[in-house]
Amino acid sequence: MNPLKRPLSHPFFRSNNSNPASFQSSIKNTCQTNEPFTSQNPIFNSKFSGSTMPVFTANSSPFPRFNTHFSNPVKQSNLTSKPQTFPQIRTLCVKKTELSASDDIPVVSTVSGPVHGSQPIDAGSSMRKPISLWPGMYHSPVTNALWEARSSMFEKSCDGAQDSHTELIAKTPSKSRTSIAYQFSSDYILREQYRNPWDEMRMGKLLEDLDALAGTISYKHCRNDDGATRSILLVTASVDKMVLKKPIRVDFDLKISGAVKWVGRSSMEIQLEVTQSTPDSPDPSDSVALVANFTFVARDSKTGKSAPLNQILPETEHEKLLWKEAEERNKMRKQKRAGQKKDVDNEDRLNALLAEGRVFCDMPALADRDSILIRDTCHENSLMCQPQQRNIHGRIFGGFLMRKASELAFSTAYAFAGAAPCFLEVDHVDFFKPVDVGNFLRFKSCVLYTELENPLKPLINVEVVAHVTRPELRCSEVSNKFYFTFTVRPEAMKEGLRIRNVVPATEEEARRVLERMDAERSQEAYL
Repeated sequence: MNPLKRPLSHPFFRSNNSNPASFQSSIKNTCQTNEPFTSQNPIFNSKFSGSTMPVFTANSSPFPRFNTHFSNPVKQSNLTSKPQTFPQIRTLCVKKTELSASDDIPVVSTVSGPVHGSQPIDAGSSMRKPISLWPGMYHSPVTNALWEARSSMFEKSCDGAQDSHTELIAKTPSKSRTSIAYQFSSDYILREQYRNPWDEMRMGKLLEDLDALAGTISYKHCRNDDGATRSILLVTASVDKMVLKKPIRVDFDLKISGAVKWVGRSSMEIQLEVTQSTPDSPDPSDSVALVANFTFVARDSKTGKSAPLNQILPETEHEKLLWKEAEERNKMRKQKRAGQKKDVDNEDRLNALLAEGRVFCDMPALADRDSILIRDTCHENSLMCQPQQRNIHGRIFGGFLMRKASELAFSTAYAFAGAAPCFLEVDHVDFFKPVDVGNFLRFKSCVLYTELENPLKPLINVEVVAHVTRPELRCSEVSNKFYFTFTVRPEAMKEGLRIRNVVPATEEEARRVLERMDAERSQEAYL
């Protein structure tokens, strides 16, 4: 395993040092120690309320930051003499340890510029793992810590060369339970990374963290008693509908906890809870803001076929109830997949939806001024899938896709309503096609329909479709479909804001609207 090192000519090492030879010697000695630098104020503290439940606490460091990259070296002495007051996080690292089934997951940090007069820290010395095990280093700080914890488990399975046919074991939900604590009330820097321009939570980043935590929990469940993980691939198959039960504030501490609740032969369901106590809801029973259910599937790393998983043994009555609910959801998913081939044959409903759209197309001067065509609400975002967005297996991280879709949906609702939208829910998400590094990804969004029955709380339903495009092969495939629901603040409606009705112009658009409306009704009937 070749360590990653940066050459001494790298811009990171251009600093004001009176003795270059001594500086290079100190850097060389640092590289040879093969030990990461650990600060006294870690970015993440890991604590454990029990033997099997790690709690990652996100916080920041008070150290000053020094400017170490200058375009004009002559002026270095004047600039570097004034330290800035903002800490700079270089990277995160996990100290390599042997993990067992009940071991804690240690998380440490690397921070630049601890004190005046100290030598600059070799940024390469903290990156001793192969780059394939550092897929989360460019994501949010919480995602970084979760990726590192998962990478340490994955690395042990690679080093141990475990056979994919290792004997399976049964584990209790408590064995995989993991939590993240966000200290928003006391950590300004962490709060800034999750705050949007309206001092509210960036829901896209929260969705990204949820997917990362679910993946870490799934890997933890697949570990054996000796801490080794079998040679399997775990990927996000689907995400159930998530409804925001109460607004999430970015100035109060937040906690996400979850565990495996149900296991089939080659799939498992992880349930996550987002909780936040505020002065408005000090009661712990009212602190749950969001519940998310992620479904992961296992594939053999060599053959790509479905692989069996460790089974689950619910212990408490609550765990048994959650297992039964998950079993019912699994049956519903199978029925939904079987019924997706049935076409919508209600011509009356189609014609009713298309009536106003035909007026827009054939007689635009007579069209309803309080309505707008779906195609006139569309937005699009394109990007190249970069290596920094990959997961352990080299494909694009599912949480990254959810965050990009959420941000585009927010922008679409914002441009449509003319006021900042408020997130309410994200519907069931299926991952149809994997997205690889180097793919050309296109996100296309539109307001599919609106619900205006409540004048003070109109609902804006936004559809986002992700297309994997390969220009050299002249092909484009749908990777994901996301459905978000937003509203606007009652204050904006009282000030005279009007939300327009959205109508389809083609039969294909009308069928999409009907399918979404029917899916909403079926889910409401189930709940």
